[in-house]
Amino acid sequence: MAYPLLDRIDTPEDLRRFRESELKDLAPELRRFIIDIISEKEGHLGASLGVVELTIALHYVFQTPRDLLVWDVGHQAYGHKILTGRKNVFHTNRDLGGISGFPKRRESVYDTFGVGHSSTSISAALGMAMATALKNDSRKHIAVIGDASIASGMAFEALNHAGVSNADLLVVLNDNAIGIDPSVGALKQYLTRTKSGNETGQENLFEALNFDYYGPIDGHDLDKLIHELERQKNLKGPRLLHVRTTKGKGLQQAEQDQVKYHAPGRFDKITGELPPKNGDKLPPKYQEVFGETILELAKVNEKIVGITPAMPTGSSLKIMMEAMPDRAFDVGIAEQHAVTLAAGMVTQGLVPFCTIYSTFLQRAYDQVIHDVALQKLPVIFCLDRAGLVGKDGATHHGVFDLAYLNLIPDLIIAAPMDAVELRNLMFTASQGLDLPIAMRYPRGRCNILDWKMPFQQIPIGESRFLSKGSKVALISIGTIGSMVQDLIESEKLSITHLDARFLKPFDVKVLKQIFSSHDHIVTIEDGTEIGGLGDTVLGLASQLSYQGSIHKIGIPDQFIEHGSTADLHKMAGIDRESLLIKIKSLI
Repeated sequence: MAYPLLDRIDTPEDLRRFRESELKDLAPELRRFIIDIISEKEGHLGASLGVVELTIALHYVFQTPRDLLVWDVGHQAYGHKILTGRKNVFHTNRDLGGISGFPKRRESVYDTFGVGHSSTSISAALGMAMATALKNDSRKHIAVIGDASIASGMAFEALNHAGVSNADLLVVLNDNAIGIDPSVGALKQYLTRTKSGNETGQENLFEALNFDYYGPIDGHDLDKLIHELERQKNLKGPRLLHVRTTKGKGLQQAEQDQVKYHAPGRFDKITGELPPKNGDKLPPKYQEVFGETILELAKVNEKIVGITPAMPTGSSLKIMMEAMPDRAFDVGIAEQHAVTLAAGMVTQGLVPFCTIYSTFLQRAYDQVIHDVALQKLPVIFCLDRAGLVGKDGATHHGVFDLAYLNLIPDLIIAAPMDAVELRNLMFTASQGLDLPIAMRYPRGRCNILDWKMPFQQIPIGESRFLSKGSKVALISIGTIGSMVQDLIESEKLSITHLDARFLKPFDVKVLKQIFSSHDHIVTIEDGTEIGGLGDTVLGLASQLSYQGSIHKIGIPDQFIEHGSTADLHKMAGIDRESLLIKIKSLI
């Protein structure tokens, strides 16, 4: 398909050769290009469609890459990538060996800061602005942040500092009233009320933080955007430009269902319709098991509440939120707050299930230690997207949780092997524990259709044998154990397979039995090989003077890039074929 204007652009310098009047025709071309590629290749759609005019205007007015443009999260950066030299490789977006779905410093000089988690842009751009001032340079610094991201504590920390820094910093607030799910909180209500820089009866919030405030302006009016950005280019000091946009702009379905079209998968590029669902009955996704189970438990236990930081749909807590809106809470992009909020609830007798993506819990590590574990408050953490998550790449892989949680005293760490185990662990935790518990499970579907079995309590710290053999014992934790057991059964391998279930407390009694009767111990996990299951078994082997050999299999000591989950498992050596080769070498 021809793109008469876009085909003439390889860099922002090419863009800046256009007459301003031509840019109105460029915007629909850029939208169509994004739609054409993402309809087949999948990816984050709605956010990038919403900032097409803003992206064009920023690169048209500012002298990028000399002027430093920082995107927040990066869901909205597809247009930026296309205009900055990656148009011809955009079809490789998120593929193994292709370009990243998020801005990445190693990928382009125009990607000034690597992102993937929200609310970092103002801090990063402020750091750049302060460095520029120290070097007596004259470049500009622009942070583009959404209304959901700016509500995060880190963004407010940066605003608070920037307001007294006198830094040459422009914060562009892309206000579309939605993150992945609709934005929540008092700040969202404030932004909705804002009609001008001088609200009747109250001082503008950003002006109170010493920012010069401008807006709100229509983020789809290129003439107004360019005029205002040209004016901003000649100003100095901390400024905030409030821009109103529509997520999914230009594709009717994406505008109407902004949650579904955040990352819709494949869709018809002409009609926007999603393909019909497969009529075959499929096993549920792990987050659906969580969502349906917590509601089932909450119906019989009035003390149960649910908490998520801005991921009600992704985590499936939305199921409980719709049925029990007074007992399930979306706290916005505020992982630290979510954890300590849950801790506070425990002190008053509630049973909070705090569901956070594994990679996002890293942002609340201190709260897990000081506010939860140190006080032995039995918060129930349900960590979605554990392990390698695929095409979202290094910023989103949940591979560190076993290791970073393993360091914390008085914290139970569990990883169910399947949907029934997850369901039973949630039931067990809801019955009352003396310590907090973290249970992790991956993105994607389970392998069990009939998972709604009667609840059974799981003794804390108890492992289970799935097969028994001699010479070689394989110890797994989490859903990777299903692959292990299928391999053992299909290849008719005479080896022992222990599903550890709990990393902490570890089942030392059973491990002693294995040590006494096996020459080789193989551990396998979809977490880092440093600090997780393998190192735990290795440490116990040293304590118990085990004379056999220990073989650790896990994510190697490197950041894993983006690609299909199957490809990444193979790269990391935790796939079926690699495991079979290892086992056969030991038998």
